[in-house]
Amino acid sequence: MKDKFVRVAAGTPAIRAADCMGNAAAVIGQMNEAAQKKAKLLVLPELCITGYTAADLLFHGTLLDGAERALSQILEASAQLDLLVCLGMPVRCGSSLYNCAVFVQGGSILAAVPKKNVPNSGAANELRYFVPAPSGMKNVVLCGQVVLLGANILLACAEMPEFTVAAQLCEDFWLGAEPSAAAVVAIPSATEEIVGRSAFRKNQITARSASGVSACVCAEAGEGESTTDLVFAGHRLIAETGTILAESKKYTTGLTLADIDLGFIEHERRRLNTFTACESALRVPFHVQVEDLVLERKVAPMPFIPEDPAERAERCEEILEIQAHGLASRMKHIHCKNVVLAVSGGLDSTLALLVIARAFDICGLPHSGILTLTMPCFGTTSRTRSNAQIISERLGTEFREIRIESAVKQHFVDIGHSMDQHDVTYENSQARERTQVLMDIANKTGGLAIGTGDLSEMALGWATYNGDHMSMYGVNGSVPKTLVRYLVAHEADRTDDGELADALRDILATPVSPELLPPVDGEIAQKTEDLVGPYELHDFFIYHLLRRGDEPEKIARLALHAFAGQYDESVIRGWLKVFARRFFNQQFKRSCMPDGPKVGSVALSPRGDLRMPSDAVGALWQLS
Repeated sequence: MKDKFVRVAAGTPAIRAADCMGNAAAVIGQMNEAAQKKAKLLVLPELCITGYTAADLLFHGTLLDGAERALSQILEASAQLDLLVCLGMPVRCGSSLYNCAVFVQGGSILAAVPKKNVPNSGAANELRYFVPAPSGMKNVVLCGQVVLLGANILLACAEMPEFTVAAQLCEDFWLGAEPSAAAVVAIPSATEEIVGRSAFRKNQITARSASGVSACVCAEAGEGESTTDLVFAGHRLIAETGTILAESKKYTTGLTLADIDLGFIEHERRRLNTFTACESALRVPFHVQVEDLVLERKVAPMPFIPEDPAERAERCEEILEIQAHGLASRMKHIHCKNVVLAVSGGLDSTLALLVIARAFDICGLPHSGILTLTMPCFGTTSRTRSNAQIISERLGTEFREIRIESAVKQHFVDIGHSMDQHDVTYENSQARERTQVLMDIANKTGGLAIGTGDLSEMALGWATYNGDHMSMYGVNGSVPKTLVRYLVAHEADRTDDGELADALRDILATPVSPELLPPVDGEIAQKTEDLVGPYELHDFFIYHLLRRGDEPEKIARLALHAFAGQYDESVIRGWLKVFARRFFNQQFKRSCMPDGPKVGSVALSPRGDLRMPSDAVGALWQLS
């Protein structure tokens, strides 16, 4: 649990109604399997000891005595296991009977949590047998142990404070209980399977884990329940803050496991000060051994990119629309009918042009109001220049070339810089000259100078201050580089213009470069990823630092897991050190970045997203 991951399991044992001892054996089998697989929490279905469909047999002391004897066997088995178990069974308290989630660990019964919302209709009609949870706490004797019974109980791991568990039985969860203060909500359930029920269940688990900023572990009753009137599907789901981590097939028994990121849940609750939960729960300690996991959880190497092609296409379209509508709104507000864009034949300026074309369509303006400039200098290659012209002309823009070599050379004379000294001054002078031309032509035409810099470049500070760093509106500022590729590819796939599609695909195949150094044999000499590192790694670092709040060592381990076989540990740690150093040292550039639309959950705007001092020391975020 070094990285605050904990493995949890939802189980559906094969049971038989009223066969308490047989059901105990099935439960113990799943407990042993869960412990062997290093789970620290096992959630089992509602009333799994007696069977949810035991019906009027629940009136009989014989069945209730049998349930306690079964629990005694489970307790004996639990003494040897490093596992917290949440199982469903009826619990007597005087003349009342409660439908409870009973927590068992280390040979002891830690608590019994009774159901609040006891249904009084349908084939089950639980109110016929059970009373709702009492308003306060009660002591009950169960298997010779005095046990606390109450609806507002929270189990807290002594060895790992972030690991807290609460139970919400069936209707208590499905009817929308108040968000729990616990990080993990155990849901022992027995809802009959009818048309549409599984989709409803999945939607609820997804939504409630998001609104409750928690993990939800749901175990449904299944095989062995009576089918006199109802069918139970054994559907098992594990979700974390709005994402389904694991789901079983229906009509199966067995375990469904997932690794929960308790560190992320803690981070999200701290970040979202709108999150509220009942803090008055009575805390009951439990003990499990803290150990590191070999993660079975899938960690996406490109977290900004959906894996499913259909979802990815939908996401790309949504992002392009957000970008375009942001620019269109700005143009309408200032009554602007012209824009100026520097096109390099690279990915970022290509995406910006595609967005601008959409914005002009939204505004009902002709594309002739888009002035695209190519400004060749010392590093420009014929390939990128040609692609820039093709996409500009195919989109109906006014394309113009302004060569800046003479202006830059004169500038070198003015500042006393040698043409043979290919240093940062040599490179940045070109970028600033381009920005000056862009801004001045924007003034001349009454237009907006549109920026092209993306999220990854801003995070790394890979932009010339007051050069490509500055614009009058930046449409790509919250789009990471890995996503830029997919957005351009999406437009290549959807266009009917074959020549435009070919140019877009050639741009996708072109190495990322600022083209500020002279080419070698006509080919690009300066490749960005050779200098600052692979963008797929940096985007992974950005996501896990800013979205999930992960610590540097955790980010390195997750990257090694996500990019297994692609990058070794030394490479990952090396580029993570570069990222952390640049991210902190270059904040001053982000403190004055231009306006631009936010498209996702990670953005760097100093006005609405990242409030960070330019002089913050990044030593704590550096790997040793």
